[in-house]
Amino acid sequence: MIVALAGGVGAARFLRGLVKLVKPEELKIIVNTGDDEEFYGLHVSPDLDIVIYTLAGCVDEERGWGFGDDTYNAQGILARLGCETWFRLGDKDLGVHIYRTWRLRQGARLSEVTREIARSLGVEHEIIPMTDDYFRTFVKTVKGEILPFQRYFVQLGASEDITAIEYRGVESAKPSEGVLKAISRASYIIICPSNPFVSIGTILALRGVRDAVRKSTAKKLAISPIIGGKTIKGPADRMMKNLGYEVSPYGIAKIYKDIIDIMVIDKQDEYLNEKIEKELEVKTYCTNTIMKNEKDSIELARFCLRILEENR
Repeated sequence: MIVALAGGVGAARFLRGLVKLVKPEELKIIVNTGDDEEFYGLHVSPDLDIVIYTLAGCVDEERGWGFGDDTYNAQGILARLGCETWFRLGDKDLGVHIYRTWRLRQGARLSEVTREIARSLGVEHEIIPMTDDYFRTFVKTVKGEILPFQRYFVQLGASEDITAIEYRGVESAKPSEGVLKAISRASYIIICPSNPFVSIGTILALRGVRDAVRKSTAKKLAISPIIGGKTIKGPADRMMKNLGYEVSPYGIAKIYKDIIDIMVIDKQDEYLNEKIEKELEVKTYCTNTIMKNEKDSIELARFCLRILEENR
């Protein structure tokens, strides 16, 4: 069995390739919920929805999130009523959030509701929220403000430098049912090309998860989200610089050093192979990691599976 740790557009694009090669019963996808937020009284799960919509084939390919053919009539009315609209939510998207909120208020767990939403959109592979409990990511800016991640990333466009990342609920939140069991039983664990702090870091911060990954006998592989000193999408590069990490696959490997065996990096960064292997003792492989289309996603997933097989 394969376990994938995921969050954000890069992860979703990798997973759309992986699901073409791995049967549903052989893959469990554990997704970040640290940037879940409430808008208009509705529970919004951005990373879960990005992964679900992408695997369902209905995502907006250009943006990487939301429905590809959505309209914004409801939010237009909300704007006229004086509501904030900096977080764009289409009409179809709002339908998903209304359903999620309704089910949660009925007493359903987030993992149950996620399964229902995924199945309704035709997604067969299992997508598991990292926790059913409250867990939120905040960032502290150089101005001293402590902001929910979505406000920092979407409203402010990640335009301010940060000094720290804070996880709220980390003391009480438990991994969703099946998360630790899946990790312990996995043959392979793949860390998708996601932000190491606010996507993967949140999952690993949950009680027992990092230890479970570290102790797992699975072969563990991470794909660098940094290519040529920057990210394709998202603020990971800026965050790494702010928090004192080298903005490169070496910096990513350093963050994951205690929990991975293998690092996959882009061909542009091949010069870092020897440095990563010698200094961090992480086997490193190069390939194209830029996923412009589904074919690229499948090729990257196939490459990672081959490398894992070779290193069993």
